[in-house]
Amino acid sequence: MSNLKNEVYSVFNDISNITTTSEKKVIRSLMTDFINCICELYGIDKTIVKKDINNKNEVNNFLVKLGIIKNIEQIHILKDVLGSDFQINISVIYQYVQMDAEIDSNLKKFMDYYREEAVVNYLNDKTSPTVVDFFCGAGGMSLGFHQNDFKILIANDIESVCTTTYSFNHYEIPKDRIITGDIKEIVNNVDTYVNEEVDVIIGGPPCQGFSMANRQRIIDDPRNILYTYYVEGVRKLKPKFFVMENVKGMISVADQVIEDFHNLEDVNYDVYYHVFNARDFGVPQNRERLIYIGIRTDISNSINKKAKDIIKEIENEIKNNCTHVLNDAIQGLRKVNALTIKNSTELDIEECGKKIEANKISEENEYIRTINQGEKSNLVFNHKARYNNDRDIEIYGRMIPGDNSTSERIADIMPYTSRSHMFKDKYYKLKPDEVCKTITAHMKFDCNMYIHPNQARGLTPREAARVQSYPDNYYFLGSYTKTYMQVGNSVPPLMSRKIAKIIKKYLKR
Repeated sequence: MSNLKNEVYSVFNDISNITTTSEKKVIRSLMTDFINCICELYGIDKTIVKKDINNKNEVNNFLVKLGIIKNIEQIHILKDVLGSDFQINISVIYQYVQMDAEIDSNLKKFMDYYREEAVVNYLNDKTSPTVVDFFCGAGGMSLGFHQNDFKILIANDIESVCTTTYSFNHYEIPKDRIITGDIKEIVNNVDTYVNEEVDVIIGGPPCQGFSMANRQRIIDDPRNILYTYYVEGVRKLKPKFFVMENVKGMISVADQVIEDFHNLEDVNYDVYYHVFNARDFGVPQNRERLIYIGIRTDISNSINKKAKDIIKEIENEIKNNCTHVLNDAIQGLRKVNALTIKNSTELDIEECGKKIEANKISEENEYIRTINQGEKSNLVFNHKARYNNDRDIEIYGRMIPGDNSTSERIADIMPYTSRSHMFKDKYYKLKPDEVCKTITAHMKFDCNMYIHPNQARGLTPREAARVQSYPDNYYFLGSYTKTYMQVGNSVPPLMSRKIAKIIKKYLKR
């Protein structure tokens, strides 16, 4: 199809180069996910292994199309890599190939044939507005821009699990443009990564030094080294716009931030900021974030708009939005029970949920249609309940929506009774008819503050992702607890989608 190297688009490493157990484990995990997708989509029972495969060539050709092997001669290597799973996988693929079914969009994310095609289209695209995403996380902020047809030139994060999730879901982007590593290295060598005109830089650099009692300027505070590299990235790439997201507390140094962008060499930006709440963008969550908008001065003059005007447009865009509540986000997701077996969150148990399962939702509300952009995914990902001990399950079951740790309903078994004033939110049962409290990465430790409104368990990663406005087909890879981390640290895609929509109006290619 093209002259692209396999490593630019494939989720599979070349199995002929695999030497370590950990590398084999990655391949087996990806293959297991792919097989589970097929089984859930087409009702194939993988426990029934067919050994009388008549047309092995068809299966082999499909494996090449998938990309797990590059040619038929590598079948013996694949057999060694997959071990006892080999015959199961071959059996499922054989049954699937016999169906001659249309390739589901969720399967295309795994398959080299479609990933390569998407990357070729990406590389040939010379007209879409462009974005660079620093501190990209799992891709929430990028997703909102992608949904407005922006082309992401590069994305960077220090967490490999985040960039793995990002690359899997944004499979149109060449893998060498989704970079795991230190932002310092990226910014210092940004010219080697970006050779196109940059329309927008986005990102949310972590900052620590907010105290106004500390007279040291934010850019000179060593605790804010990551922020300084965001600023340096803007100086080097000179985008037409930038969007910087941060915690509300950063407002104490907001004027310093504006000054930092005014002091850049060779380029100047008009900058304004506003504290937005995600709920005003239609996200069913109380999530306040400080958003800075910057416009390069020459662009500001040519469009006759200041950053303050863009902020005002965003406010006007969202002022008539419907407010969605927790129930809107979790509607239709099937009931699952808390896992009661320790150290087994990686197991798929019907009663407690699966990483991958068929979407059996018959009706969708306005919110679900909005986050899915009107397209229904045939699969649901990451809808698994976490482990809880018997005491916590009892506490969850006794509480009613709105209860916290001080509730008399749990007073006799509350483990922090003597310090209830300090731990009143140690347990909190969410209210179904209100916006959800802020989803945070703390969920990777426990979900005691995010108890399901009518089931004795915490929210699943999928439910949390729904609250964050991720579409149902967005699959979070990595260990179970890290799925919560990725979701909790995200910018809600629905929020960034509406910001991107406004900015795009003023970009001409």
